[in-house]
Amino acid sequence: MGATLMKMLVTRPEPDAQATLARLDALGIAGVAVPLMVRQTLDSSLPPPDGFTAMVLTSANAVRALADRDMLAPYRHLPVFAVGDHTAREANEAGFERVSSAAGAFQDLVNAMTIARMKGPIFYPAGKHQSADLAKALAPLGVMVATAKVYEMVAADALPDAVLAELGEEIGAVLAYSRRSAEVFARLADALPRTRRSRLAMLCMSEAVAEPLLEARFSRISLADRPDEDAMMSLALAFAREQTGP
Repeated sequence: MGATLMKMLVTRPEPDAQATLARLDALGIAGVAVPLMVRQTLDSSLPPPDGFTAMVLTSANAVRALADRDMLAPYRHLPVFAVGDHTAREANEAGFERVSSAAGAFQDLVNAMTIARMKGPIFYPAGKHQSADLAKALAPLGVMVATAKVYEMVAADALPDAVLAELGEEIGAVLAYSRRSAEVFARLADALPRTRRSRLAMLCMSEAVAEPLLEARFSRISLADRPDEDAMMSLALAFAREQTGP
């Protein structure tokens, strides 16, 4: 695709980081992956699969964690409500046949379940750290949610020195996909000089992702049109072209 446009930092966990790098490369954008969190599967107790009307997924990592424990089969009969297309694809590939996607963020998922007039109880395999409370959000519907924390995203302790040295210089933008990864990045990049911080663009999947970066005084923040990978790639390409000029 011609000359490389610029270098961007991908902060999302593996294996998704590699998929994003491949898409950036196809757009002519150089990428470097520094996952700010690593998934660890938890050995938590799981509820019996009988009696649930549906399963809710707010992350593909929940599917991966159940797969790690070889515990997908007991729940495959349940219809799945997924927060977005990426998570829905992961569920489909794991063998779930009735999967619907809210094609958005957490509130879009709650809205979809409200419109569907969901009845409980609902099984919710979740992460240890959640930015939103599904049980509380669905309480007005009278829906009981059985939450099982099946994975934990463990934050990185530091950014590689080589990457830290390039932020705001060779690396012109950072792709942030979750609120927690944005919080981790803001903490690890806290010592970045103000001049370089002001030059660094933060490309965020949603307003919720951007909030910790605004609080950390990153000033160049752009939001994707939708909370999905296609919109993030459109945002990355538009930003890279702006920097390159006509």
